[in-house]
Order: sequence, then C-alpha cells, then structure tokens
Amino acid sequence: MALKIVGAGLGRTGTKSMQTALAMLGFGPCHHMVEVFAHPETTPLWIDAAAGEANWDAIFNGYHSVVDYPGAAYWREIASHYPDAKVVLSIRDADEWFDSTQATIFAPGSMSASGDGPFAPFFASFIDRLAGGSRERLHDRAFMTGYFHRHTEDVVAAFPKERLLVYQAGEGWERLCAFLGVSVPQEPYPSENSRAEFIKRVAAHSAA
Repeated sequence: MALKIVGAGLGRTGTKSMQTALAMLGFGPCHHMVEVFAHPETTPLWIDAAAGEANWDAIFNGYHSVVDYPGAAYWREIASHYPDAKVVLSIRDADEWFDSTQATIFAPGSMSASGDGPFAPFFASFIDRLAGGSRERLHDRAFMTGYFHRHTEDVVAAFPKERLLVYQAGEGWERLCAFLGVSVPQEPYPSENSRAEFIKRVAAHSAA
C-alpha cells in the first residue's frame, strides 16, 4: 500500500496530534515514533535506511501516512518514493521547539540523547541526520534552531505549492482538510503529547 501523506515536520511540532488527526480524517494508520517502540522488530529496517538501503514499502507496510521521527529525517527520500503522496510540514516557533525538545525527546538521559539501551543503534542511525552525528549538538540552541529553519526552507523549496501544506502546530482543521480534500470533522482538532504529558509518560515507563 502506498503512503498518501508524508509528514515532513520535525518531532515536537504537534506530530502526535497530527497522527491522530490524520487517522480521524481517514488517512490512518499513521506511522509515528510510537510505532517503532510498539514494533521494535522494524528497527533494523530503519538502520538499513540510514545506510542508504531503505525498503520503504516494508517499513510502511499497512500504513497510509507518516509523521514525526524517524520518518521526518527521510522526508525527501520518502516523498520521492511515493510521488503521489501529499506533504504536510508542521512547524512552530523555533526557540519554543528547541525548548520542548530539551525537556522531552532530547532531554539528558533520554534514549535518543544518551546513546544507551536496546534502541541505541536505531537512534544513532538517524541522529546523524539531525546533528551531524554529535549528540552534544542536540543541546546547542543556535545549531538546532538554525537546523530547524534550514529544514523548513529545504522542504518548502522541494515541492510545488499544490503538493505541500505548511501547517502551524495547533491551527486546527480548516486548512488541513481543504488541502486533503476532506470534510471538517465535528470533533475538535486533537491536542496530544504536551510537554507535561510526555514527561509524565516517560516517568511512568521508567518506574514500571
């Protein structure tokens, strides 16, 4: 099955909410980092992708869309492999994004930042795409906000306007639904995985 939506937005730009929103709009199942944790047997496929040997059809078997990491690190390759898929770039203020990453996905001691644990080879395989292979740079505000802006510029430059939606995190349904050609749901746009929710979930997982 071919992907219909490629999410190019970096993690902590409302991607968990977007995952739920796309499922509500009929574009699920939607791949997100949580799917990697739920299906650790897929991590070798992502490591192969980092080595330039991606099997996107195997990685996304059963999915209609993808958002968040690790897919966002390979947005160009994935969009090229699925040329009919539309691209959604979720964004937010770069400094707010950096602050959020430091308290969540790139917090000192986290699986992605520490290099420890069973998922260490998987995280190492795509952190090179984000920070040139240096975990220390994940905590450098100037470097990471610069990376955020370059990422946005690169995605915008890569696609024609009719294929790309630049989506401000939290803006709601209207522009997203118009872009995808679907009706606006009666339900509110989802709001998930806030910083507080992320930290609470990680703490509960660590205590288990």
